[in-house]
Amino acid sequence: MRWSVSVVAEGDRVVTREEVVELADAVAGHGGIASGLGTPRYGAQVVVEADSREDALTRGRELFAEAAERSGLPAWPVVHEDAVSEDEDDEGWDRPA
Repeated sequence: MRWSVSVVAEGDRVVTREEVVELADAVAGHGGIASGLGTPRYGAQVVVEADSREDALTRGRELFAEAAERSGLPAWPVVHEDAVSEDEDDEGWDRPA
């Protein structure tokens, strides 16, 4: 099953435009997007194949860490992560939090 996994890391300085562009390039091959410009956070959303939410989160964290490292971003602590399956996404915004 396909999952959309979002991961956000937070640190002690503002993330630059160039860093977000590098991160976006690093996750593009996984249907990814990046965020964080002008904030003390950077994040990415990627698409992974997994059998469960936990497997999807694990794979998403791995891809996120690899992309951040390739982008030259610091290895800040993860402060948020979420995974939504394609089945859940089809249900729309009415699903329980």
